[in-house]
Amino acid sequence: MPAPLSAPAARALLARAPVFHVAGTDADGRPLSRPLHGALVDDHLVFHGGARGEKLDLVGRPVVASHCEILARIPSTFLDPARACPATTLYRSVAVRGVIGELHDPGARARALDAFSRALQPTEGFAPITVDAPLYRGALDGLFIGALPLDHLETREKLGAERPTTWRRKVVAGLWERGAPGDLEALEALRAAAPDTPLPAPLVGPPGVHLRVAPAVDLLAPATTLLAGQYWNEGVPVAAIEAAHRGAAAWVVALDEAGGLLGTARAFTDGGKAAWIADVAVAPAARGQGIGTALMRLLLAHPALRVLRVFLGTRDAEGFYARLGFAPHARPGTTVLVRPGSA
Repeated sequence: MPAPLSAPAARALLARAPVFHVAGTDADGRPLSRPLHGALVDDHLVFHGGARGEKLDLVGRPVVASHCEILARIPSTFLDPARACPATTLYRSVAVRGVIGELHDPGARARALDAFSRALQPTEGFAPITVDAPLYRGALDGLFIGALPLDHLETREKLGAERPTTWRRKVVAGLWERGAPGDLEALEALRAAAPDTPLPAPLVGPPGVHLRVAPAVDLLAPATTLLAGQYWNEGVPVAAIEAAHRGAAAWVVALDEAGGLLGTARAFTDGGKAAWIADVAVAPAARGQGIGTALMRLLLAHPALRVLRVFLGTRDAEGFYARLGFAPHARPGTTVLVRPGSA
């Protein structure tokens, strides 16, 4: 059976939802459902609309607002070579039940509109929406902004943690082999929900070391700190190192028992022919334990790299990479050219 999410996990799910669905009845008692852009502000799910929009029929009436996050679809072939029945889906869902009210407080309205804008265009550098900003006075005065309190949450998480070990082993192996978008995140979610799940060989680290093939975003800061001191990153801004990891085709890390970062490695690819490995580093205190070798083997087996020709550059670790199958690459009459970046 699906398990409930914790309250912080439910809030996080609502906060990252690109769209949620609100359902209720209109003034005539007819069912009404609408997909809405919204945001989480001050313990309310908030949304906006025109002063005459149909969604206003939901104001003051009991509604349910819901969002479902699909982690991965599990085909029956992961579990049985012939039967179609084992097909399933790994997901998280949350529903909020309550009565929608209208936000009237100017400060709350400004915070809500600013949150909508940042959710829809997180990389844009627009002027912040504040209650006293002349640029937004018309929008703040003319928009309807509704709010649904988070008093009654219903949550579900179906990751397979309650399934037998054999089921989990097959699903994790299938996700690793398929490697479709979202599969590695689903693999790590299942693994976190059921830590005793058997793993594919490349994901098994040295004793006391946990390898992660889809690192959480909160590991960016320690990874960047470790990499900022490496010779190949001299003069490279920290923001550029972080951006390179966000855009990597593959990023893997090694963690200790407490979740501290021991090592990191990433790769980028052209999507069809070749991959380039970069930013491989192990914390000085953790060297000599086989962590670098484990990270490289995991990276080379990663779905984004496993069938590609892989390149890397080094000035002091030729022997280490030779043991992993790398050899100097040069073609007569060919010169490698580099254009320095502005970073």
